[in-house]
Amino acid sequence: MPEGKIVKALSGFYYVLHNQELIQCRGRGVFRKNKVTPLVGDEVVFQAENDTEGYILEVKERKNELVRPPIANVDQAILVFSAVEPDFSTVLLDRFLVLVEYNHIKPLICITKMDLTNEKQKMNIAGYAHDYEEAGYDVILTSSETESGIQQLYPHIEDRITVVAGQSGVGKSSLLNVLRPDLELKTNDISSHLGRGKHTTRHVELIKIGNGLVADTPGFSSLDFTEIEADELTSCFPELLNASENCKFRGCLHVSEPKCGVKQAVESGEIPIYRYEHYLDFLKEIKDRKPRY
Repeated sequence: MPEGKIVKALSGFYYVLHNQELIQCRGRGVFRKNKVTPLVGDEVVFQAENDTEGYILEVKERKNELVRPPIANVDQAILVFSAVEPDFSTVLLDRFLVLVEYNHIKPLICITKMDLTNEKQKMNIAGYAHDYEEAGYDVILTSSETESGIQQLYPHIEDRITVVAGQSGVGKSSLLNVLRPDLELKTNDISSHLGRGKHTTRHVELIKIGNGLVADTPGFSSLDFTEIEADELTSCFPELLNASENCKFRGCLHVSEPKCGVKQAVESGEIPIYRYEHYLDFLKEIKDRKPRY
C-alpha cells in the first residue's frame, strides 16, 4: 500500500502528498471507532481509488502532536514576535517557549518589524535577544518590509516540519509571503482599537518552502498549562534546568528551598530576573489549577 504525508485537512478531506502528487482522501470509519483523528503532518498508509482520490487506512506512530493547532510530527516552531506594534512581550514569549519545550519541539525565536523601531527600542530588543541566546535559543531579527534577516531563516526550514506561531498581528503571514512570494497569504493590519491583529488563517496547511514544510496555522488558541505538572516546569526553561544541577535537594522547585542553584544563578545575574519571575508565575498557575478527575 502507498504511504504519504497529510499536508492539508479541510472539510472532512485529507490531502496526502505522495510522489509530489496530492491525493484527496477520506478517513475510513475505523478511525472514528478507535477515536483516532488523522492530523496534518501525519505519515499515513492509504488506498488510492484513482490518481487523485483515496482512503486513509492507517496513521503511523507520531513523535508528537499539538491540539491547538491540530498538527503532528513537528520538528520546529518559529515563534514570531514583533518588536513593536504590538510591543515585544517576554511573558507571552515565555509561555510559548514553555509549551514548545514541553512538546519536545525545537524553538526558533523570530522578532519582526525591526524596521519600525527607534534606537532605544533596537537596544532593548538586542538585550532581550542576547538573554535568549545565552539561554540556548536561536534568535533572528527580521523585517518583512525591508526583508532584512529573512535569508537567515531558510537554513532552519530545510528538511523539517515547522510550525509558525505567535501572537496575532505580529506579521506571521507577511513573513511567509516574503519566504515564498507566490503564496499571497491574506494579511490584516493591526486593529488600533484592540492593539492586535485579526486571525487571517482558518485551517492548518503545510506549505513547501525550499525542501522544508511550513505550517501556516491559526495559531495557539490556548496558552494554558493544562498538561504540565509543577515538577516538569524547570525542564521547560533550559537555563534553569542547567542551574538546577547545583540545587542541594532533589525535586527542588526553586521557590523557598535552601541552597538552590537556580536562585543563586538569579542572584549572580546568570539568569535574567524576568525569566525567573515568569517561572514563578507559571508555577503558581500550575499549582492553583483545578484538579482534573
